[in-house]
Amino acid sequence: MQELLKSIAQGLVDNPDGVEVSVDEPDDEGVVSYHLHVAEDDMGRVIGKQGRIAKAIRTVMRAAANRKGDKISVEID
Repeated sequence: MQELLKSIAQGLVDNPDGVEVSVDEPDDEGVVSYHLHVAEDDMGRVIGKQGRIAKAIRTVMRAAANRKGDKISVEID
């Protein structure tokens, strides 16, 4: 899952080396949080107009996790 998020983000940004993904331990409800870190200049590319790209990234990640039976959330930092 971590590699999927990283590859999606690297395809969107100008500086793919600046993409980092960190993972938190599952919370009480079993939800694993993924934190996406990108360069400041690339933040707009990852979020998109009115957050549409960020929403699409979260949807794809949730669908992939659902296939594995996992629950995740994606935070863009």
